[in-house]
Amino acid sequence: MNICVFLSAADLADRYTGPARQFGELLGKGGHALVWGGSDTGLMKVVADGVQETGGRLVGVSVGFLAAKARAGADEMVIAKDLAERKRLLLEKADAVVIMVGGTGTLDEATEILELKKHGHTDKPVVLLNTAGFYDGLKEQFRRMEDEGFLPRPLTELVFFAEEPVGALAYLEESNGMR
Repeated sequence: MNICVFLSAADLADRYTGPARQFGELLGKGGHALVWGGSDTGLMKVVADGVQETGGRLVGVSVGFLAAKARAGADEMVIAKDLAERKRLLLEKADAVVIMVGGTGTLDEATEILELKKHGHTDKPVVLLNTAGFYDGLKEQFRRMEDEGFLPRPLTELVFFAEEPVGALAYLEESNGMR
């Protein structure tokens, strides 16, 4: 499976890097490919290291203004002209999406895939990996959106919330008939 991971390129605390590395290792051991923003910095590097060191493939999609930070040695690296094209290419190359901890860029990517799912433009499984409770507030907001009628589909059809990397991958594999 080609699994797109939206996440931060920032250097973060161990409570975030440990689970990110574990998820990357699980992907590689499972024979999956990581489709990611292509950066060789921060959390993006941690996940890519885990995937590559356990035999998985790396498919990067960077963007012109970040190309200098692109990972050398990826199995595939595309440089998009802008962020909109980058998101489009990431989603095109992916069979599934995992949203890990991140900032505004990650949130933008997350809401785009959920909006596409909400309107029936994709049926790819989406997991929000809630490492160290990072997305507790967002999870609560999504539930409020559902409860108050802002979502035309049940939240469970849009996104699966996982607390641990193993649960995230298990859900994706099950969604794709691999378990």
